[in-house]
Amino acid sequence: MRGAFPGLCLALLAAERGAWLCTIIHYLIRGQLDWFGLTIACVVPGYAAQLLSILWFRADGRPPGCWLLVLHLLQLGLWKRYWDVLRMATKTGGSACAGEVLMQDGDVCVLRLLEALLQTLPHLLLQAYIVVAVDPAGFVPGVSAGLSLLSLAWALVSYGRFTCLLKPGHLCPPAMAILCLLLWRTGMLGTRVLALVLFARLYSFWVFAVAGGHWLLMSFWLVAQQTDIVAQPCCWRLFNCLVGAVYIFCYINVRPGPSKHRVAVFYAVST
Repeated sequence: MRGAFPGLCLALLAAERGAWLCTIIHYLIRGQLDWFGLTIACVVPGYAAQLLSILWFRADGRPPGCWLLVLHLLQLGLWKRYWDVLRMATKTGGSACAGEVLMQDGDVCVLRLLEALLQTLPHLLLQAYIVVAVDPAGFVPGVSAGLSLLSLAWALVSYGRFTCLLKPGHLCPPAMAILCLLLWRTGMLGTRVLALVLFARLYSFWVFAVAGGHWLLMSFWLVAQQTDIVAQPCCWRLFNCLVGAVYIFCYINVRPGPSKHRVAVFYAVST
């Protein structure tokens, strides 16, 4: 399971990017330059995760060379990290390097979650809107939206699995537990994305008012919890604003300790 998990993450990421490329070619061939441009624009926020990956390589004492910089410029930096984790996990079967494998796996899980929220989620919203409001028979955008939804849900599951492994005495969740988490995340994200897309189709730009109100409410709630993950005041405010935007779609536990009460409040407000 230790070696299969990063391999599965890499395969799903490759499938998502392949569908993304097909979508770009699809719009270009059909002359839909507006959707082509917006799909290309969704790629840009993903460079934040690539930049953070380079900084983490440097912090780990591995100064990135030209080849590594080119990979990150092509947005293949996380692919390299997944490959390193897969190779390390399959090469070292003992427990001597288990801690190093866990830390490398944790780095790529956090980076992939950041990339999914900044890049995959906007792409999912765009393609879902096109399928629902513009081209209901669009096969290529529909497949791309489906794979993006699955990839985003898997990024959340991977992050949850890593945080679970960090707790003392916790073992790797079994395959059925991971499957249940994936179904839960996929259903939760799918319904929220569909609700926003349908609202945008009926009420146009009023969807930004609804999403903005939800974002402000969640951001104020995070401030009230006094999350101390980020120490600097400016970064702390930015962190709360970013996580508040994420809470429009899903819940991520950003505080240590039991979270059942926070989850109950989140679903009571979001339902």
